[in-house]
Amino acid sequence: MEYHLNDIVQLKKPHPCGENKWRVIRVGMDVKIRCLGCRHIVMLPHETFIKRLKRILPDEQPKN
Repeated sequence: MEYHLNDIVQLKKPHPCGENKWRVIRVGMDVKIRCLGCRHIVMLPHETFIKRLKRILPDEQPKN
């Protein structure tokens, strides 16, 4: 599954705040994601992120 910077992704398990949507804010050997509910930032190794990734959601913000 191909993901890019600023994509909104859904992971297999929700964040403790209850939100299940994350925005990708850094891509590389590690992937940094921000919870769209509480804005908490988590950095995961690439392999762990791929295992936890459920799907890539369409962007909710219009691109200008």
